[in-house]
Amino acid sequence: MTTPTSTFDRTRSTGYLANHMARLFAQRLHERIRPLGLAPAQFMSLLELWENDGLTQRELVERLDVEQATMANTLSRMERDGLIERRAHESDARAKRIHLTDRARALRAPAEAAAREVNALALGQMSAEERDQFVGWIKRAIAGLQEGDEGEEPAGR
Repeated sequence: MTTPTSTFDRTRSTGYLANHMARLFAQRLHERIRPLGLAPAQFMSLLELWENDGLTQRELVERLDVEQATMANTLSRMERDGLIERRAHESDARAKRIHLTDRARALRAPAEAAAREVNALALGQMSAEERDQFVGWIKRAIAGLQEGDEGEEPAGR
């Protein structure tokens, strides 16, 4: 009996490597923010709210590109943990604005410091120029995935 030969090389697969890197980033970040009482999904939401306090759940879903149900669960945990409060939307009775509590505002500096530590750990072997290039390439890959139509290669390939 012969074993089928695979032509897929995960060590050269951009998607596989990006996913693996993202999981490692999330694990390392979680290790550093767990003592603050935060989870990675909460940190992502806080990053948006620290810059734009008072967003709606829908706006957070769009900005973070997550499922509505996932965001609803994250916000429920954040409310339970005293990080946010929901307030009535001034012009849409169905919507609520998400506002930070003083506790959440106080976590900004230590949580962002933890994220910088993880970035430094991951990129520490790169020069400043290589880090800038790497970030630029990641942004281009994200743009390609966000803008490319299903089944079509993005323009310029």
